[in-house]
Amino acid sequence: MSPARMQSCFAAWIVFLTAVFYAFPAVSMYSWAAIGLSAAVAVLVGVRVHRPSKRLPWYLLAGVLVSFTAGDTTYNVLTDYLGQDNPFPSVADVPYLLVYPMLAVALLVFIRARSGADNRAALLDALVPTAGLGLLSWVFLISPYVRDDNMGLLEKLVSAAYPLGDVLALAMLLRLVTAAFRKPVALTTLAAGVTGLLATDVIYGLRQLEGTWEVGGPTDSGWIFFYTAVALAALHPSMRRLTSGGDVATESMAGGRRIAVMVLAALIAPAVLIVEDLTGGVEDAIMIATASGLMFLLVMARVAGLIQAQRDNTARERTLRMSAADLVTANSEEEAGEAVSQAVAAIVPEGEDYRFLYFRADAEPGEPTGVLRTGWVAVADLPPSIAAEMGDFESALFGEAMSASISGGTPNRNHAYLAADDSVLSALQASFEALMAQGTMAVERITLTAEINRRSSEDYFRALIQSASDVILIVGDDELIRYASPSTLPVFGRTDLVGTQLIRLFAGTDHAELRALLEQATSGHGSRDSVDLTAISGEDLLLQVEVTCRDLRADPAVGGLVVTIRDVTERRRLESDLAHQAYHDSLTGLANRLRFQNRLEQAALSAEATRSLVGVLFVDLDDFKEVNDTLGHGAGDQLLIAVGKRIAEVAGPMNMAARTGGDEFAVLIEHITEPDEVERVAQGIVHALSTPIEVSDGTGGLHLVSGAASVGVATSGDAAGITELLRRADVAMYVAKTDGKRTWRLYRDELHQEMIRRLEMRSALNEAVPGEQMRLRYQPIVDLPTGEVVGLEALVRWQHPARGLLGPNEFIELSEENGSVVAIGGWVLREALRTFVNWHSSPAGASLRYMSVNVSARQFRTPGFVDQVREVLAETGARPEWLLLEITESLVLHDADQVWADLRELRGMGIRIAIDDFGTGYSSLSYLSQMPVDVLKIDKSFIDDILHSTQQMALVETIVSLARTLELAVVAEGIELDGHRQALVGMGCPYGQGYLFSKPVTADEIHQLLAGTTTPR
Repeated sequence: MSPARMQSCFAAWIVFLTAVFYAFPAVSMYSWAAIGLSAAVAVLVGVRVHRPSKRLPWYLLAGVLVSFTAGDTTYNVLTDYLGQDNPFPSVADVPYLLVYPMLAVALLVFIRARSGADNRAALLDALVPTAGLGLLSWVFLISPYVRDDNMGLLEKLVSAAYPLGDVLALAMLLRLVTAAFRKPVALTTLAAGVTGLLATDVIYGLRQLEGTWEVGGPTDSGWIFFYTAVALAALHPSMRRLTSGGDVATESMAGGRRIAVMVLAALIAPAVLIVEDLTGGVEDAIMIATASGLMFLLVMARVAGLIQAQRDNTARERTLRMSAADLVTANSEEEAGEAVSQAVAAIVPEGEDYRFLYFRADAEPGEPTGVLRTGWVAVADLPPSIAAEMGDFESALFGEAMSASISGGTPNRNHAYLAADDSVLSALQASFEALMAQGTMAVERITLTAEINRRSSEDYFRALIQSASDVILIVGDDELIRYASPSTLPVFGRTDLVGTQLIRLFAGTDHAELRALLEQATSGHGSRDSVDLTAISGEDLLLQVEVTCRDLRADPAVGGLVVTIRDVTERRRLESDLAHQAYHDSLTGLANRLRFQNRLEQAALSAEATRSLVGVLFVDLDDFKEVNDTLGHGAGDQLLIAVGKRIAEVAGPMNMAARTGGDEFAVLIEHITEPDEVERVAQGIVHALSTPIEVSDGTGGLHLVSGAASVGVATSGDAAGITELLRRADVAMYVAKTDGKRTWRLYRDELHQEMIRRLEMRSALNEAVPGEQMRLRYQPIVDLPTGEVVGLEALVRWQHPARGLLGPNEFIELSEENGSVVAIGGWVLREALRTFVNWHSSPAGASLRYMSVNVSARQFRTPGFVDQVREVLAETGARPEWLLLEITESLVLHDADQVWADLRELRGMGIRIAIDDFGTGYSSLSYLSQMPVDVLKIDKSFIDDILHSTQQMALVETIVSLARTLELAVVAEGIELDGHRQALVGMGCPYGQGYLFSKPVTADEIHQLLAGTTTPR
């Protein structure tokens, strides 16, 4: 079972128990215990399924739930069975009070696993509001008990222990959620549950003080929420991340929300002082002064930390500026490496242990130089020789750069690794990457300078750069080009660039950026990273180019600025294509699920800011699988393209249409101004897709197929976030499917209940056969000219324990979905043949020729189906020729080789095969002439109008004539009028069935029918 399904089932179970708890107070003790223990079991299931690295905190949370439930049960026993009136203190308080240390320890383990124990800023951020809320707890919850002269010492201690436990849990919770890491869904859910517990405890304490507390009131829902949230957190896959420590985030300065929280917390003490003074006197002066002083010290400690962080950042920036100067003056790669090592030592915080490794290795010939890669790496993933230099640290920052060899040989690969604690690496990452970029540019500069110096001859230098694919220009102080490499011809379409102003090679919009690049190179501040500019080539053709500039005016062999231009037009186009592919569906060209999700998030934020609505439509094609199965995936793709085009046309240019899955589409409607705007779009889509679509089957044949779809509609009116909005649209679409397809439905709250009912039906179907809930009804098949009953069709019904007798249209589709149709079909086959054998042995049923049994596609494709039929025949004693198996056209056309082989084997045994509902699928005459079948059953939809439509009459006559030509028997279904029978007899149709002769009836009624007349009524 998937995690989402487990969560849904558990939530439904808790809703049921909650309803029982409030609806039936007499059994509230048992339903309440069931809620708590169910949540504890769900936590243990989540631990077993998701296998977190540390299971202790989850076991403690399960213990919290069990202990809480034990306290409630003990209290209920004391009051309901022992007759005690609100016993306090009592033995029930022992498990109650055990909840808080276990909860605190569990949260503490989460804290240490995710952020370690040395996060002073997060600790201070958590302690400030904890101190403020602790003061409120003292004033309103603890102090009244302490001053109550009617209470004994034990009563006071127990009464004070509860709010103190809440304060302890609050401190741990705030410490957990204020740490600098990305928060998974499980953590958010758990935090919401613990918050609900603390809030409910406060309400309970206040109502106890007022004497208004009673069991079964709305306050109990807060504890139910706590139980449910803890269990759902454990069942969510992200619960593993709470103890994995893999969500480290870059440490940042305190944001506005944290500062606001600390300000509000610091104002609690003076606010309490004012309230007490206005209400008759200050009674808690000592505690207010203590809390105020404590919060002041905590806030000052936090401010000191911020000041220190700012100093550290300033020091690192100063170090980087100094290292840049050192790197500019370095004359060799060794000096550059030493400058980088000194800079690393300077930026690492004083007193922090670290390891830094810098070395050079040969690279593969032909690898591009000047390329820098940086990032995080696990020490365990490094080669053993490097990992040994990293000490006991788990992570490291790395930088890897390629540089050309001074001697012209194999290029060099320069490696740098900095290992330290994760918190230190997080703080230093940006500085380290900047330092690596400076070092790479310094090495490139040193290499180029040495190379140019070594090749002092201008002729040799020209020969070198003539082979370069990049355009290399030497520009004077007047910005005139003094030299241009031969590669200017393929890039700019000309070679006569000498004497041309450099700026004329680029679009006017980029002139300012080009001048900034030249000024930085000539100002002595070092080379700048490459910049992207737009160059003009040939006849005003625009190219995307990367441009770099180095100042070599002091070099006698160059005497100017070296400008390198690289044509990246194709690369940028490929990047654009890749970006388009990442956010668009390759088949239809519509947006894909990722882009739809991103656009929906933006639209939701915009709608919230403007107080408007957004709408989401889920579109799912009806019976798309039949097109793929019968006409092939090529035809299915044509259908999807046409459907996508129609949906986009209906949605319009202001809304987004997307393909989110195989045959699933979605439409996002923004800035809704009229309530029925979404409904009009949904109606338009249903109408647009109701017109058949012409597709090719790949062999030259054209077919009209249905593109009809079911549409679910939901708006953001009262949806709690986009996840809820998408769920509602999905539920509405699902209901449209179950309401007959080819329509749309707007989400309503009762639709969710209908979906739950359908899920319950699916679950109950698994017990239908073992629980002997299936029933058979039989409909006669008669010889139309004589009226003699020649056979029977077995039709299944479900005797539901609660809903009574259900027809196949109410459960067959569900059984196909969950696979129970295989067991149901096996039961029908066995029961129908057993009954037929009994009838056939009686005088009344001796004239019966066969029993017709429907076989679903899923049942037929089950491995061993042919053997199962053989076993049932042997078990019941039925002859093979007594059995007619009815299958659908789509089954015969899908996986034709294997299916036809099984059909031939069945016919070889003497069993006959019928195609049910012939004419409603996509079969062709060429297939029909080769199908291993014996009988065609004409669908009722063809029979209904034969008396009023000459076209229908001609169509049925054609089918009968075709069957006669192919030596196939014909059975007409749904005969309700004697005129139908006479018309069918007139066209030569030999057999039929329908309400004219008999509705589906029980076995006893069939026996009576066989004993009487079989002529039409």
